[in-house]
Formats: sequence, C-alpha cells, structure tokens
Amino acid sequence: MTLTQRVKGLSLKVGPLGENDRLLTLLTDENGITRLAIPGARKPKSRLAATSPFNFLDLHIVGKKNLKRVTQIKILKSYGNLGKYIETLSAAQAISELIIIMVGNDNPQRDLLKLVLLHLNRLDDLHKTEFDSLQALAISVQSCIHLLALGGYCLPLQNCCRSGSKLIPPIGKWSWKCSFIPQEGFAIGTIPNTSIELNPSELALLQRLLQEKIPFHSNGNLLGPKHVWLKLLNVVEVWIDVNLQKRITSLAMMREILISNDLKTK
Repeated sequence: MTLTQRVKGLSLKVGPLGENDRLLTLLTDENGITRLAIPGARKPKSRLAATSPFNFLDLHIVGKKNLKRVTQIKILKSYGNLGKYIETLSAAQAISELIIIMVGNDNPQRDLLKLVLLHLNRLDDLHKTEFDSLQALAISVQSCIHLLALGGYCLPLQNCCRSGSKLIPPIGKWSWKCSFIPQEGFAIGTIPNTSIELNPSELALLQRLLQEKIPFHSNGNLLGPKHVWLKLLNVVEVWIDVNLQKRITSLAMMREILISNDLKTK
C-alpha cells in the first residue's frame, strides 16, 4: 500500500536527478532535512517544474522508504525577490548552507523552520523600501548567530573564557578590549596571537544579536557602522569554521561584495 503524506516546508536546494527529475532538499518541522524526488520536473510544461530554492511549499508526497516522491506542489510563499540583490541572495544562501551543515536527515527540528522564515521575511522586506545593503549584512550576521544557538553552537558571550567573570562591556571605556579566541570564546583583555579584538561597543552589539530584533537607533538607523558589522561577520565565520569544520561560502561572498562596493564609491 502506497503511503501518502502532506508536508509543509522550505525549499533549500533544488538539483537535477536522472534525466527528467529534480532532487528537492526541504526543511520541515517534522523531519528536519528531507530529500525528495520530483518526477518529470525537468520536462517542458511539467506541472511540478515551478519548484526553486527559497519557496515555502505545501507538498503531497508518496513512498515508504528511501527517496520519496512529490505528487503535488503548492507554493505558499515565494522568496524570489531575494535574487534581485546579490546581498540578500548571499544572506539567504548562507542560511541554507548553515542549515544543511547542522541539521541531520529526518531529524525533527522544533522552531527551526519558524526562525528561518523570520529571517527570510526580514530580507524580503528590504525590497519594499530603498534597499540598504548594510541591513542585509546585519540580518545575515544575526540569522547565523540565531541558527548556531538553536543548533547547540551558541557563541559564548556571557562569560570570559579565561577568568569566568561576566562579560559586561564598559561602554565608553575605549582602553578596554575583549579578545576572540576561536577554540575557547571571548577573553577580557588583549591576548597574544588573537586576530580579532572587540571594544566595549562592538561586544555589546554582538551580545544584542542574541535577542530577537535587529538593533536600531531611536532615529531608525541601524546600530553600528559597516566596518563593525564586517568584524562581527568575521567572528561568525571563524566560529563556524572552527566548531563545524566548514566554511560558509556565501558569507565570504557577502564580505567580498560589501568591500567591493566600498572600493567603487571611493
């Protein structure tokens, strides 16, 4: 007897499968990462051909074991606008890359899909007003921090990794430094052979990213200049590299894009 299921999930990746089919990598609450075959999706005029990355889907699937097949697809929300700007596309791809690295196949993930959709909606909303690449960077950094925390790889931002004392940045005391040690965490003071040091404001901003909302000034401007956000991006990249043994290529692309934009404006 053929088992039919109905699932809702976010398409993370779509690739070829055989001559006429596609392979869909889907994120769901119930099964974490699931890979599904979409029969005939590469044929012209196929009713299943519309699937692309970053669509929230309602699917009917059949099969018991191994690679299940998609029989019906309904797009609940498309995030196609993310491709209009390379900054938002890179941020979305970074989310996808990180999820695929951290999440196991058929491993239920409570709250992960909700969190991912929250950040994709924020990226998507950037297209409704005058586009701000710095906000795209901020959302990218915060989304990675949130995903890492949910996956058990949270940045240790509460206590000094050497002394154990609370990491309370003394705002305004610019002689105070905090060193980022990738294998351990954050240590108060200047530590030899560490490449990233944060001042009080930079550490405070990084700590605020554990909260739900992106930090803004009362005048509506994003808190922190571009060079600080690029430094925080570097912290996230190094933490992922050390703890997950993987490099998120989309984060590196984001960095290159923003630095290149700065060079063009000079």
